[in-house]
Amino acid sequence: MKKIILILLIIISCKNKEEPSSVEKKELKKIIFFGDSLTAGMGLSHPEYSFPHLIHKQLKKDGIELKLIHAGLSGDTTSGGISRIDWVLSRGVDYFVLELGANDGMRGIKPELIEENLVSIIKTVRKKNPDTKILLVKMLAFPNLGPKYGKEFNDVFEKVSKSQDVSLSPFLLEKVAGIKSLNQKDGIHPTEEGHQLISETIYDSIKKLVSYKE
Repeated sequence: MKKIILILLIIISCKNKEEPSSVEKKELKKIIFFGDSLTAGMGLSHPEYSFPHLIHKQLKKDGIELKLIHAGLSGDTTSGGISRIDWVLSRGVDYFVLELGANDGMRGIKPELIEENLVSIIKTVRKKNPDTKILLVKMLAFPNLGPKYGKEFNDVFEKVSKSQDVSLSPFLLEKVAGIKSLNQKDGIHPTEEGHQLISETIYDSIKKLVSYKE
């Protein structure tokens, strides 16, 4: 009898080892952070100090587990984003955080073209997965570009948010822009502390996005 019980215990134990846990069985939804050097964490000692990773960790602490796809590319523009969006989406997407436009602004690209490109990226994401929840990250023009260009550039994000019915975050660099101690030597790219503040600035927007229920 003891031998039979022992054999049964061994069989059950082996079966449990072979079967994946409920967590392993469940495929995590994917969140893509698609942007430029700000998303990429340019100048940081490790990408894990960039705001996408910080947000991903905080979501996990709050009980929201997602698969992070960190798709930041230093120097990228909205036009560049169009050229690589299909490849980035090839791994699937459920939540999409779009942070592009700053480099366009620095180059004085026409706001009409920036708007057109952002809309094109959003439409491509929806073509891949119509149910994707999208957050457009708000950027503001550099003051030296003049008031006319500045207003037209700044208005782009509100216009795209409304026309495409996507969520809009607060200005990404709200707590960081112009503060020397929170930026690297170039005065443009945030330090690790700066990225922490960035993550805090848009965290509520992202948490609301991934917690959305139909």
